[in-house]
Amino acid sequence: MGTELLAPLDLAFWHLESDAHPMHLGALAIFAPGPGSRPGPDALLDLLGTRAAAIPRLRMRVRDVLLPVGGAAWSVDKDFDVHRHVKRVRVDTAPGGGEDAFMAGATRLAGALMEQPLRRGRPPWQMYLLDGGPDGPFAVLVKLHHALADGMRAVAIGAGIFDEIASLTRRAGNGVPAGRVRSVPPRSWMPGPRQVAGLALGRIEDLGRAFGVGASLVRASRLDLRGVPALSAGSSGTRRLATADLDLDAVRRIRRGTGGTGNDVLLGVVAGALRRWMLERGEPLPGTEPRALVPVSRRRPGGPAAGNGNRLSAYLLGLPVAEPDARERLRLVREAMDRNKAAGPLRGAGAVAVLADQLPSLAHRLGAPLAGSAARMLFDVLVTSVPLPRSALSLAGCPLRALYPMAPLARGQSLAVALTTYGSTVQIGLVADGKAVPDLDRLGRCAEEEVSALLDLLPPASRIPAGAPPTPE
Repeated sequence: MGTELLAPLDLAFWHLESDAHPMHLGALAIFAPGPGSRPGPDALLDLLGTRAAAIPRLRMRVRDVLLPVGGAAWSVDKDFDVHRHVKRVRVDTAPGGGEDAFMAGATRLAGALMEQPLRRGRPPWQMYLLDGGPDGPFAVLVKLHHALADGMRAVAIGAGIFDEIASLTRRAGNGVPAGRVRSVPPRSWMPGPRQVAGLALGRIEDLGRAFGVGASLVRASRLDLRGVPALSAGSSGTRRLATADLDLDAVRRIRRGTGGTGNDVLLGVVAGALRRWMLERGEPLPGTEPRALVPVSRRRPGGPAAGNGNRLSAYLLGLPVAEPDARERLRLVREAMDRNKAAGPLRGAGAVAVLADQLPSLAHRLGAPLAGSAARMLFDVLVTSVPLPRSALSLAGCPLRALYPMAPLARGQSLAVALTTYGSTVQIGLVADGKAVPDLDRLGRCAEEEVSALLDLLPPASRIPAGAPPTPE
């Protein structure tokens, strides 16, 4: 049976977890009834279980090892039972409530389920079928521990439940029947003679990079942790989920009219939404810009997105919430991101994940409580983008209507923002401490309002959707 050491960053995520701060990612997938009769809940549950059991990575659990000291390894769970991981939960909705009522109920339920840490000692993932009754929409909530996956890896793992990906996997011969286990090949610990010089040079470069990141962390750390009250309230251990839907064509028109990238526009929308939300709450706008941690994948373009282990860095971005002019907010965000990109994802205080990759296993095990508390000194809110396949997806013939990603909350923080694009919509998953941010739904609406306001600032010709017929005079 093969084993594989947890990479340093994965080990950090494993030890950062506490009951009040579970370190799992999530996604809430909403499915519309198929063109024919929708499969019943038992059939859907069996299908989810079969497809999840066929994903080798989902059979792996974390166990401690003697060497390296403080380390841990992935190994195949010999007692794996997919029924421990795939559950059905009923969504209570009012009779005749329709899809909106189901969506509201599924979102509330997903927030409550995201509160619960994953059980250690078993493969660290969970999947829930959220069913509102026959013939109506249904949802699937997926929870994956951050030690198991970063955003891109999570997509590669979770996509195995969809009809299209499962079919491709079967045709390629990569599927694993539920009764068989494909072990992960063990990692080689002893380099050959030709590798020694290259490893030594790479280690020197890594240590130099880590020293630079460490110095940036010290310079960027803040001693005044008061920040934005709603974003820095004490943790209650509760979770609330809200969603927002942005028109992708509108985002593209704003980008063409203001410059920068689509991601710059979305970060500007987050800044504007936070400003609107704070003003509506009657909160004073902060004198110091709240900081967003913006993760950056370190996976090579065209490389294996499903490669094991987290491969992350990040940028730090001041969100100009005090700036009243929406176009100026976009300009400030764009210029700040340009500076981040010029420096690169391996430099600066945001590259704290790069520093974590250089620390020994024992440091992660002993230093996790301190590292978790230090996150508040660096940033106020996580804003992350998760890529999805561009093709249409379905489950048991039922089309995927929306997918809302969810990010974990760092200790001392109350809000995380995750975005993805599916079809013609940018979908936003907002995760918050349930007591600190009881009005999370309002923040989602503020994001939608910010896009409308930015469109209104564009010249009239720029507001016309691509491919729309000319407006008669």
